Amino acid sequence: MISDTHALVRDEALAALRGSDLIVHAGDIGGPDVLDALRAIAPVYAVRGNNDRDAWGRTLPHTEVVEVGGHLLYLVHDIADLDVDPAAAGFAAVIYGHSHKPVAERRDGVLFLNPGSAGPRRFRLPIAVARLRVTRDTLEPEIVELIP
Repeated sequence: MISDTHALVRDEALAALRGSDLIVHAGDIGGPDVLDALRAIAPVYAVRGNNDRDAWGRTLPHTEVVEVGGHLLYLVHDIADLDVDPAAAGFAAVIYGHSHKPVAERRDGVLFLNPGSAGPRRFRLPIAVARLRVTRDTLEPEIVELIP
């Protein structure tokens, strides 16, 4: 899981995502070359962030539902744009970005996961990505700080 790259593809982020079965980008990508670099590692699902306004960015969906190992993940850039009750909809997780702040917490049985920002530093927040270990019964998130 990666978010808020803002056109910056860090070697540390690519290294942390190597070995992934798939990669989710939660928006504010910054350019198609970011997605190309990620696709060299694994298939990519991406949603549009508020800064992905160019023609290529307008082709991305605002939200996406991805099935992984029998679990449904709901992708949205800004959690304020969440327009469904994820528990009622049967989503196991909501993956989002925008704040640049890494978060992994459960609410009403749903994992809310923000990988933080892998792009330019904002304020004093860490540069991070996230991993999600998926088993038949569980989703186990891990925030990976690339640069504290």
